Amino acid sequence: MSPTLRVHWTISPAIAPRPLINCNRCGGVRPYQCGEKFRVNANGKRIDVWLIYRCSVCDNSWNFTILERRNRRDIEPALLAALESNDPALVRLHAFDSAALRDRTGRIEEFPDVAIRKELRDSATENAIALELRLRLDGTTPLRLDRLLAGELGLSRSRLQALDDRGRLAVEPDGAMALRKPVRDGLAVRIDLAGETDCGAVLSAACS
Repeated sequence: MSPTLRVHWTISPAIAPRPLINCNRCGGVRPYQCGEKFRVNANGKRIDVWLIYRCSVCDNSWNFTILERRNRRDIEPALLAALESNDPALVRLHAFDSAALRDRTGRIEEFPDVAIRKELRDSATENAIALELRLRLDGTTPLRLDRLLAGELGLSRSRLQALDDRGRLAVEPDGAMALRKPVRDGLAVRIDLAGETDCGAVLSAACS
């Protein structure tokens, strides 16, 4: 087996998706931006919670339902405290939930910008000539796998495709078509760089 450098990438979307909503103030469909605050309303023992969004044009508000008519005693105290204090991690969890936003509004605007944390999984392998990447996705992104790899490894998309055509690039579990699809959680990418003049540079870029 070729000496292999193994690296884990944790990929986090950098810009929250924006629901596209027909604004009743300025007219027309507008992208709404997360205001990073919850609205918690108590009506007796019942609790309603929304994440507040604002029209990017006129600042009109729209409420994204998080909890509806929930009995206070059914809500964990820590969760309620986090909602009432606008906990940033909880805001991010809901603001980056593309599926829930799309289910609610039908259309959303997504962005390919991501932040990547790279972790070497074992000590650097001397004379490595192959790269194995394990991808963990913290959220969803429309960013295609070939664009991600090209940007981070310094390889053109045409070269990545050529490596794939020659059987020197493999993606599991999605196979050959994965390069042209959005990045998914759990993908494993292996690239055989034997004989490539920039092997060292590619391996260095993979973990830095």
